[in-house]
Amino acid sequence: MKIKRILIANRGEIAVRIIYACKELGIESVAVYSEADKDSLHVFLADQSVCIGPPPSSQSYLNIPRIISAAEITGCDAIHPGYGFLAENAEFAEIVKSSGFIFIGPEPEHISKMGDKAMARKIMKEAGVPVIPGSGDVIENVKDGIDIAREIGYPLILKAAAGGGGKGMRIVRSEKDFEISFKTAQAEAQAAFGDKRLYIEKFIEKPKHIEVQVLGDGKGKILTLFERECTLQRKHQKILEEAPSPSIDEKLRKKLMDYAKRGAKAINYKSAGTLEFLMDSDKNLYFIEMNTRIQVEHPVTEFITGIDLIKTQIELEEKDSLNLEEKDIEMRGHAIEVRINAEDPDRGFMPSPGK
Repeated sequence: MKIKRILIANRGEIAVRIIYACKELGIESVAVYSEADKDSLHVFLADQSVCIGPPPSSQSYLNIPRIISAAEITGCDAIHPGYGFLAENAEFAEIVKSSGFIFIGPEPEHISKMGDKAMARKIMKEAGVPVIPGSGDVIENVKDGIDIAREIGYPLILKAAAGGGGKGMRIVRSEKDFEISFKTAQAEAQAAFGDKRLYIEKFIEKPKHIEVQVLGDGKGKILTLFERECTLQRKHQKILEEAPSPSIDEKLRKKLMDYAKRGAKAINYKSAGTLEFLMDSDKNLYFIEMNTRIQVEHPVTEFITGIDLIKTQIELEEKDSLNLEEKDIEMRGHAIEVRINAEDPDRGFMPSPGK
């Protein structure tokens, strides 16, 4: 099916990025915006724009009925969620599809399965992808947690089952710190995700953080577009993203691509996605999570492969197949992306964008 008009359920850089891809494909774009963003670049560049509410994102960019209404009144065929906001919300993907629109992204069940970190670990383990030693299932209470922590050994890390972005995470170095860390992580997970479930993993000291970009057609075909390294982080937020990784050789790269392909194939993945791994000092690789969306860092992969990931996502929905083959994907050159944080170092690095 030829897509004629796409609503972009996002703002800022990723909305602009999707608009440019639409222009190159001859597809009309519809921007949504809150009252605070009416003069934003994505509103100016889109073919049409719709105000979906006041500045708080809960009343605008996270308001599913308003986004669906905007798509209906502008006669859109499809909705692209970008990253952040509703991009990894399985319920949103389901509503988009049941409302008669194409969701440019993975199937709702893929988002749901990989969004639950404990379930994702289980799926990967069954697919033969190594995971960090851990609890396997979620931990309901402090006592069970302490028992499992003794089996795994310290240091360990508590993680929110529904989490990401460093929320609901606590490193625990000894048993005396376990209870307070567990309760703090639970409270943070509940506040951030409305889900207080935690699981435990062995904490790997000074790991390398390497992720693999994948594309799937939902019918078993999975392509890997090499890796990006994002070891340099602060508060679990990526600061520098680099492709290819300077930490691995060709032999390790082959192993990494194989693990990523196995993992994505295990759920018959469709669209663009990223599998994230940690590598310890002995070069052992461990799966940590899968992001079922386009990522902030996707241009790094585009620079070294020459493949436009947003256009590929859209074309996959139009043609119901991937036009690429593994032999078409070559690595050329090197790319680095840096996150610039506007902060005030005299106030504990509080956000401070200025005027």
